[in-house]
Amino acid sequence: MTSLDDIPGNMLRKPSGNTGDELERASSNYKPLHTFRLDKDKPYQQQFADMYFLRLTKIKPAVEQLASAAWDDTLIGNEPVQKAERVLDIRQGELCWVSGTVYMDMPLKPNILEDVSKDRWLSAPISNKKYYSDDGSDAVTLEDESGRIRLVGDILNSVLLVTGCIIAVMGTENVNGELEVIDLKFPDLAPQPERWALSKPPTNVKTSTSSLKKKNKSTKDEDTKMTDEDEPEIRSGRKIAIVSGLGFSGTDASHAIELNLLLEFLLGETLDHSAQQELSQISRLIIAGNSISLEERRPGADEEPTEKKAHKKYGYDSSAYNPLPSQLLDEFLSALLPSLPVTLLPGAQDPANASFPQQPIHPAMFPHSRPYTAPPAAAGVDAEPGWFDTVTNPWEGEVEGWRVLGTGGQNVDDIFKYVDSDDRLGMMEAMCRWRCCAPTAPDTLWSYPFQDDDPFVMQKCPHLFFAGCQPEFGTKVIHGPEGQTVRLVAVPSFADTQEIVLVDTETLDVTKVKIAAV
Repeated sequence: MTSLDDIPGNMLRKPSGNTGDELERASSNYKPLHTFRLDKDKPYQQQFADMYFLRLTKIKPAVEQLASAAWDDTLIGNEPVQKAERVLDIRQGELCWVSGTVYMDMPLKPNILEDVSKDRWLSAPISNKKYYSDDGSDAVTLEDESGRIRLVGDILNSVLLVTGCIIAVMGTENVNGELEVIDLKFPDLAPQPERWALSKPPTNVKTSTSSLKKKNKSTKDEDTKMTDEDEPEIRSGRKIAIVSGLGFSGTDASHAIELNLLLEFLLGETLDHSAQQELSQISRLIIAGNSISLEERRPGADEEPTEKKAHKKYGYDSSAYNPLPSQLLDEFLSALLPSLPVTLLPGAQDPANASFPQQPIHPAMFPHSRPYTAPPAAAGVDAEPGWFDTVTNPWEGEVEGWRVLGTGGQNVDDIFKYVDSDDRLGMMEAMCRWRCCAPTAPDTLWSYPFQDDDPFVMQKCPHLFFAGCQPEFGTKVIHGPEGQTVRLVAVPSFADTQEIVLVDTETLDVTKVKIAAV
């Protein structure tokens, strides 16, 4: 007779009595940066134009350095290329180059000034699926503090451009007052710090990125999206789990089983001992936005519609608030936190401010998980983070020595509307090469009107850059001119795909895991 212990992978087995079988969760080396934190007394009376001037001032030297090295002393048709200090200094027929901020003039793009001038009040911006139109009505312009000029030329069709990115262009002005672009330059990747630049590495961890770069050079298909057929096996070593779009809802339990399976997977409760040993190496969970679902369950064809509620114009309507989604999220987190530290980014649907950068979800929303947060008195910049760390969106930090930059995905979703492309990884790569993680803010992506600094400018190049709540999983590695290496990860929405991402903390290899009820 076959015993239960003889069945491979069976979890119904008697205890071995050997204390050596007990597993410990791998420790997390974690240092958050408060790059996108807003002071409590931040005013909102100022104008948004200062952000573009700040961005141009900070990125312009880098792009001009590249442009000067490429175009100075260049002759085209025996005519030397001259630098124009300002857009207004461009002269018709003269070959020159100039730097500035891109502005996309698109008829389908929302215009708040037009709404105000026509005395229309909108409680939320109109969300078009695409601002891009292929009828030739879209115009690419370049502006600086002096003025604006329209850009034309075939080269513009081969590059990704959106409002707010800083570029340098070389060409000549035509009779229509447009700049015929021959070539253009981006700032490219910012300087990249060494691993463990901010924190002290463990004694058994290498302090360089040579292993990552060596592997990238020997991998032919590194710059392509990974599929189920070519995703790597889960290897031993510490890992970071990244998930987004959990979508806890109080009215729709369509993926409640998958959420329970995800919890058991992260805790290692439903797997055999060998798999538990692998999962014990997950040292941190990062939740990248949209943990709460705002979609309401609509009555089906065989259901009677509920009674229509009277419109409440003034005051607070308590019947419109559903506390169940946040309670379910709190229970999910409180079950994880005794074993696994969690970093929580807000998303577009979460209870946080709508404008970028979104501030941390208040710990008061999580009565069961709140004891794992840092004490309010120790919430300074240099304070030790709590086991449960509610952070901003975007968020920047150092995890296992790697510089990590992540967002809830709104920046990628907004760029998607500007272009005739579905390549989300290409948009993420473009942001890195523009040195700006939210270029369309504040034009079409709601943002705080910064006056002293633009935190969306990438001062340091990250080793890992992820965006949550994307339609599908994708990853690739990009390289910079000074040896920079960046792993890009598009994290899919768990509510739609039931997928999470595991990142190896030694090689930055990425594995997609699907949680499905069979």
